[in-house]
Amino acid sequence: MAAAQGQFSDHSDDAGGTTGGEGTSVPPAFRLAVDGLRGARLRPEIEVDPSKPPQRLAPYAYALEAAVVEDDEDLADGRLVLLHDPAGHDAWQGTFRLVTLVRAELEPEMAADPLLPEVSWSWLTGALEARGLPFEEASGTVTRAGSHYFGGLADRRPATQIEIRASWTPREGRGGAPDTAAHLAAWCDLLCQIAGLPPSVPGPLDAGSAAVVSLPQRRGPQRP
Repeated sequence: MAAAQGQFSDHSDDAGGTTGGEGTSVPPAFRLAVDGLRGARLRPEIEVDPSKPPQRLAPYAYALEAAVVEDDEDLADGRLVLLHDPAGHDAWQGTFRLVTLVRAELEPEMAADPLLPEVSWSWLTGALEARGLPFEEASGTVTRAGSHYFGGLADRRPATQIEIRASWTPREGRGGAPDTAAHLAAWCDLLCQIAGLPPSVPGPLDAGSAAVVSLPQRRGPQRP
């Protein structure tokens, strides 16, 4: 399994994050949190690439993009952003915030399931709870959209995409930093679940997430 990689925001001048773009030192807690993300060991189906982080959401930010790839086919993809405000943020109820977007293509009949939004949201909260990760102020949206093809694309089957946008506040731990490696692993669990892959480590933790209802197998994105 490969270690995750990523980029700091422009508040730090390199991947080491030693100084800020305006000469401000990177807070030790943020450095610890980023080190946790960069050192995380992920499932072999997960491919991670650097992503330019947002620059206006928080004083410090770090971002990753990831895709679930099987047999050279992208089954799901997403983006995870770590935000840090040393002064704290009332809406976060903490100094760190994780923000994500994940998406995948589903079988059309799955879109008709009235429980799809609730089930999809439970995949996120269940992934965090299954790894015993305390979190607060979780919020987000689940969107499903259908596409029908015409003209030169008429031979393609109708497609349905699900998109989960969410954010949550991870509980801070040693050195004032959350266990970002574990949160990244839980996020990858969500990616794999939305991609239709089985859990990587069956056992008591996964059994504890039985409330996370699995939907039928989905197919990977079709390409033009």
